[in-house]
Amino acid sequence: MHKPSLIVLIILVLLLSGLQYRLWLGEGGMADIGRLKAQIAEQRAENERLQERNRVMEAEVMELKQGMETVEERARHELGMLKQGETLYLLME
Repeated sequence: MHKPSLIVLIILVLLLSGLQYRLWLGEGGMADIGRLKAQIAEQRAENERLQERNRVMEAEVMELKQGMETVEERARHELGMLKQGETLYLLME
């Protein structure tokens, strides 16, 4: 091989190596794409969890608007409130 063609070949190999590096490991490359896809999947799962929580809370709000029975139940459960004349027995395990 002639010396000029060898130099051109070396330059082309280096250029190709640099492009391959950018494709697989550089910014916007395959590694970034995989990481971003994983982040998108995590965010979608989080969004679904939050939407379900919102549906539950919306149902609770509707129940609270509809009747005092729900208010009484929550007061008993969350605040430990008793009606007049009731006695609370707490059983410990």
